[in-house]
Amino acid sequence: MGYIYLASPYSHSSARVRCERYWAALQKAADIMATGQSVFCPIAHSHPISEHVTSPLAHSFDFWMRMDLPILHKADELWVYQLAGWEESKGITREVAEATAHGIIIKYLPTQESP
Repeated sequence: MGYIYLASPYSHSSARVRCERYWAALQKAADIMATGQSVFCPIAHSHPISEHVTSPLAHSFDFWMRMDLPILHKADELWVYQLAGWEESKGITREVAEATAHGIIIKYLPTQESP
């Protein structure tokens, strides 16, 4: 059995919005895990780590894509959690393009939907 890669928007000029998005992604990942499915949530993984990385490069889009895309490439499915801002998310746009190129199933989760 493989795993689900859970994409959600994160970047925003407001630290409060980033934190809210982190907690929402964390809860959705927990909800999915509660159904017995394996999930990797890059926001849940990377948000706490980003607060401890000292290199300025580590706060760039390209840095996090280098960290996350190899994990996405091995996923069975990409689930896009449609939090506010998801359609404008540069990261989600890239993740969807990568999933499409690698033949990974894509599923969209409205915010009110349970897995």
